[in-house]
Amino acid sequence: MFKNKKEHFIFILMIATTMVFIMSCYNIAMIEGFSLNIFKHAALGFPLAFIYALVGDIFIVGKIVKIITSKILKPNDDMKKVGVYMSFFTSCGMVIWMSLFGVITNIGLNSNFISAYSNALITNFIFAIPLNLLIVSPLIRFIFFKIFPPISSINEQINEEINAI
Repeated sequence: MFKNKKEHFIFILMIATTMVFIMSCYNIAMIEGFSLNIFKHAALGFPLAFIYALVGDIFIVGKIVKIITSKILKPNDDMKKVGVYMSFFTSCGMVIWMSLFGVITNIGLNSNFISAYSNALITNFIFAIPLNLLIVSPLIRFIFFKIFPPISSINEQINEEINAI
């Protein structure tokens, strides 16, 4: 799907930036209600949440997702299927990872932690999975593949050029 690690990293940056900001706004709205302060609070908390998301995606969740998907997907599966599976499992892992961050930064490790974490998991799964699968991933993939055409498109171009000769 990606031609190199640089492209993969750029894709992760694009998805993480979008999901972290939107989910931050969502969680702030769940706590404080809707107001223009949501965007200000989300922007203030963004740098630390973004770094935490990148670490989780690259070093923990991403590695687990590769193991899971390698057992489910076949090498000849089309790119759309691979994208949906990767997005789904990454979303699930990142909800678990980022909900932990949100609960620890907002209430800490106190007697309400288990209850707050359980609640955060439920509310974040309900919002994040459809958001990622239906809106963010398709949009980011569209933008990304306009900038960096996928491998299959390049192979098709090379084959067409060879056949033309």
